[in-house]
Amino acid sequence: QVQVVESGGGLVQAGGSLRLSCAASGRTFSSYGMGWFRQAPEKEREFVAAISRSGVKYYADSVKGRFTISRDNAKHTVYLQMSNLKPEDTAVYFCAASSQYIPSSPPYVGSWGQGTQVTVSS
Repeated sequence: QVQVVESGGGLVQAGGSLRLSCAASGRTFSSYGMGWFRQAPEKEREFVAAISRSGVKYYADSVKGRFTISRDNAKHTVYLQMSNLKPEDTAVYFCAASSQYIPSSPPYVGSWGQGTQVTVSS
């Protein structure tokens, strides 16, 4: 399994934007499904977005139209562009990788990053 490291979190006002990055190790990045999850305090980890090896994208209803996932296979990196952020988007965001599945649920994830904090102030 690849190892993944997130970056790009921070503090932003409601309505603002942030871009998260997830850099992956390994030469087979292009064969992995990649995704993002988030976990707010005292809540379950929840799916945010995923992108297949062929570039098909999936989103949670709560972020559709505001977040965009993309990947750059040459850079072994997946991105999450977040716009029109809301206070309820505040959470630790985790990058996820899967060599066999679309990482749309925790059981399908093979590798997790350490997480990056996103805080949206009202």
